[in-house]
Amino acid sequence: LFQSQYMLARTLQSMVKRGVAPVQAAAYSTTFLAKDVEITTTSTPKPKPTEDFAFGKYTTDHMLEVDWDIIDGWHKPQITPYHDFKIDPANTVLHYALQCFEGMKAYKGVNGEIRLFRPERNMIRMNDSCEALSFPNFDPIEAVKTMAELLKLEKDWIPDMPLHSLYIRPTVIGMHNWLGVSSAKKVKFFVICSPVGSYWAGGFKPVKLFCETEGTRAWPKGPGNKKLGGNYGSTIFFSEKAAKAGFNQILWLTEEKWVAEAGTMNIFFVWKNKQGERELITPMLDGTILPGITRDSVIQIAKEKLDFPVVERRIAIDEIIEAIEEGRMEESFGCGTACIATPIGGFSLKGKNYEFPFDPSLNMGEITHLMLNTIEDIQYGKIEHPWSVVVQFVLNQRLFHFFCYLFVLIFSLRDPYKLT
Repeated sequence: LFQSQYMLARTLQSMVKRGVAPVQAAAYSTTFLAKDVEITTTSTPKPKPTEDFAFGKYTTDHMLEVDWDIIDGWHKPQITPYHDFKIDPANTVLHYALQCFEGMKAYKGVNGEIRLFRPERNMIRMNDSCEALSFPNFDPIEAVKTMAELLKLEKDWIPDMPLHSLYIRPTVIGMHNWLGVSSAKKVKFFVICSPVGSYWAGGFKPVKLFCETEGTRAWPKGPGNKKLGGNYGSTIFFSEKAAKAGFNQILWLTEEKWVAEAGTMNIFFVWKNKQGERELITPMLDGTILPGITRDSVIQIAKEKLDFPVVERRIAIDEIIEAIEEGRMEESFGCGTACIATPIGGFSLKGKNYEFPFDPSLNMGEITHLMLNTIEDIQYGKIEHPWSVVVQFVLNQRLFHFFCYLFVLIFSLRDPYKLT
């Protein structure tokens, strides 16, 4: 019921925005469905890597595509061999960054099964990003089921190695050939996959952050809480500047005061507040912070496992500095799809360095270690949990009928009278 109401509300809102007439709406497809997927397999499979799983270096044999247009709505999903797109130079995605994406992973479980981690949350967040671009919405559950069909085809691309996975990149782009600044009348949803190695391939090392004061990744009432390509492209200049200065990531501030994110990660601190009480504290979702799926997972695990509270509120950088100088800071970590949880060793602000404590034997803090291990165990199925979704392999209907016919035929030949 929730799923139906969710799609009805989203669809009506989307149609009103686009001015879809009642005559058009009668044949308008409000979502794509996994049962409609059409599959064309490759005749020239790529060689699969056995080492050097650098992020994004390899792509798998197939991809998923679903087109949408303002008249008919969503078309049937297509799984095809990996291929290039042909895009008109006037395409709106090339001029006005009408694009959003998600980052997910498929894992090879302890029993060889394919697992996804909270995939419906990624698709719900993608719908939010689509809405910000005046793109159409889709059923998040059907999107997950459709992607599962792609993963079944690409199952051998998932590395069967510790801490390795298959990165999944769902993307939605405008496909409308129009130089005017307006909503796209055509859209493409597509998914590509890439086998990736451990984020920790170089060993567990706390990252160093550069506190950026001359630029920002988000601002109040802007789109900072959406996963839009434009939010990331505009940070590259500052990221390269930090890297040249010897830092791993940027500690982003909003309004030159409030702690926001660490690079592309959500950030957490473990400290004692001024009353001497331990807290796990993270910036609140005020519209400038991406609502990370890993962030939400950390908060829920902390509420279950820790004996001190989780606090979500605005955090001034001066509060962090004060806690470090007064010895109240215990540890800090960033979290996200790529790293799960990564220790933060310190940051630099206006030429002064500040360090976060951590356990030298772990190269991270106690809470960072707990979060990393707990989420990792859920992702790979070492701990059975509702967040870990197993991709089910359903026997093809025609193949099922064939085996039923074969079963009847074999037994009828053995004893034709028993069947009567």
